[in-house]
Amino acid sequence: MNTLLADLPDGTLATVTRVWANGAVLDDRQLRRLGELGFLPGEPVQVLQRGPGGREPLAVVVGDSMFALRLAEARCVAVAPR
Repeated sequence: MNTLLADLPDGTLATVTRVWANGAVLDDRQLRRLGELGFLPGEPVQVLQRGPGGREPLAVVVGDSMFALRLAEARCVAVAPR
């Protein structure tokens, strides 16, 4: 079952399955940047914590690196919970 990274409950381990525009305002350069950061199919990912009030930014670990993502970016990453 695939879900969006933005919808993943905090602390849940998952695997990236796809990165795509998903109707978001992100352009090709921004999507390519997600791939360069390590958001690639097969990579382990976890949302550690959300910003104030459960909003953005999302503190996300992908592989061995931690990043802060906006919701628009997290909505472009499909994941399969483990």
